[in-house]
Amino acid sequence: MIRQRRHPAATQRTARLEAFTDGVFAIAATLLVLDLTSHAIGEVSSDAEMWVALAGMGELFVNFALSFVLLCLLWTVHVQQFEHIARVDSTMVWLNNARLLFIVLVPFSTRLMTEYEQFYAGRLAMPVTFLLAILFSWLQWLWAVRRRDEMLPDLTEADARAYGRGSLSALIIGAVVVVLSPWIGSWAFVLFPLDGVFTRVLRGKGD
Repeated sequence: MIRQRRHPAATQRTARLEAFTDGVFAIAATLLVLDLTSHAIGEVSSDAEMWVALAGMGELFVNFALSFVLLCLLWTVHVQQFEHIARVDSTMVWLNNARLLFIVLVPFSTRLMTEYEQFYAGRLAMPVTFLLAILFSWLQWLWAVRRRDEMLPDLTEADARAYGRGSLSALIIGAVVVVLSPWIGSWAFVLFPLDGVFTRVLRGKGD
């Protein structure tokens, strides 16, 4: 349990928050594989039948890989943010907790998208979950920028805002994926590799 100091402006070091966050990401990524292990392949009597059965799990494998890669990207953003964030306050802690709420929902939303992709809500489950996780990651950074002197002592204001514009690119792409996913399903996630290009564009405009 993180002890809350009495003074409303008190800050805390980030070690415990980072450790907790790393653990939640690791558990969420591990739970993704349960969809694969719980899937019944059925009886097979030849290599050909085995390959057919595995091919029938293609959508499971695709959604598992998508969610795992996106979780890794979100964890990478977390690591990059906390290379600069020196201290946190209660607001930062709860913004982080809100992000983790959606991280732990990733295995559930991935299963919904796999099993109920024929329904509108099923196709939206995974992209909406990732969008909300990205949103709170972005809000975390905005809060850190607002208290830059305490939380981001090694960054100038211009650099801090540039990083924020980079985070905004993932949020915008996530919103587009939500809009497109009811129509093209998992294919909407192919937009995320464009994040690096979009990030450079947004940072360039800020300059």
